[in-house]
Amino acid sequence: MMKAFIFDMDGVLCDSEMFMTEAACRMFATVHGTNVSPEDFEPFVGTGEDRYLGGVAEKYGIKLTMPRDKETAYRLYAECVQGRLHPVPGVVDFIRQAAAKGLKLAVATSADKIKMEVNLREIGLDEAIFHALVTGSDIEHKKPAPDIFLKAAERLGVAPQECIVFEDAINGVQAAKAAGARCVGVATSFSADTLEKAGADETINDFSGSASTVFLN
Repeated sequence: MMKAFIFDMDGVLCDSEMFMTEAACRMFATVHGTNVSPEDFEPFVGTGEDRYLGGVAEKYGIKLTMPRDKETAYRLYAECVQGRLHPVPGVVDFIRQAAAKGLKLAVATSADKIKMEVNLREIGLDEAIFHALVTGSDIEHKKPAPDIFLKAAERLGVAPQECIVFEDAINGVQAAKAAGARCVGVATSFSADTLEKAGADETINDFSGSASTVFLN
């Protein structure tokens, strides 16, 4: 029996990838004078901002100054999402229904705490509804390593096998399965077929309609 839901953030709670990409492109242009392409970031989706920015920097031979560059990207991100960031369809109601049923809930995101706080505020979800919040700074090995989901399960007080992880990225799906959890792929950033090939047990397009409510029964 499943006792807990663990949610990735970007692409699962909110469709924020394009805003992070916009902010990152602006950071590279303003700080390093280099115009990078949004497509450059695709291999690093779900790996946390250090790798997200660092992978693109390596491609262009740029030496980042951390944490300055990441903090600049987050500042630009907060500007980008203001009034523009929306929750993935149905996810807010889904989380509230899960909470009402007594399921344990966690956010497990490779992003830093500041980005998580911005996103939850913008989509109208109170942090208090979650029993655990795990961010990239809480773990050493990022996705596709299983550490973040193992940490979330530990903080929830349940076994990974008793958790359903909702993930939108290939690295995240691989991390969830490596942790021993059941994984539902949310096809917002990658196609359902791609997520299934990565190991997702099943996929949904979003949390609206009957596709997701089956997990509440």
